[in-house]
Amino acid sequence: MSITPVGSGSAKPLDIAFLVANAIGIVLYLKLASRGWRNPLEQGMIPVTGEPIVWALALPVLAAFFLTDVVWGVLLLRHKEWRGRLWWVLSAVSWLIAIGVDFSHH
Repeated sequence: MSITPVGSGSAKPLDIAFLVANAIGIVLYLKLASRGWRNPLEQGMIPVTGEPIVWALALPVLAAFFLTDVVWGVLLLRHKEWRGRLWWVLSAVSWLIAIGVDFSHH
């Protein structure tokens, strides 16, 4: 039987919940944002896309998760949770990649 030190290698349930919520938020954001992506086959044929409407739907999702992640980051800083910071950075990088994917399709 092996004994593992307390706090080694295990993530707190709140960190996992935030990470899962961010993953769901990223999928939802990309699903909503993809409605405004341009089709390369229609280049020049359709002058206006539905981007303003799409942004009205996708931007609140992005803003809500940005605010939630800021609160999560402040909580991690106040309680000096080093392992949780890794999950927070992973979540932030995932959001940056999702935003990059969205903007690459406009």
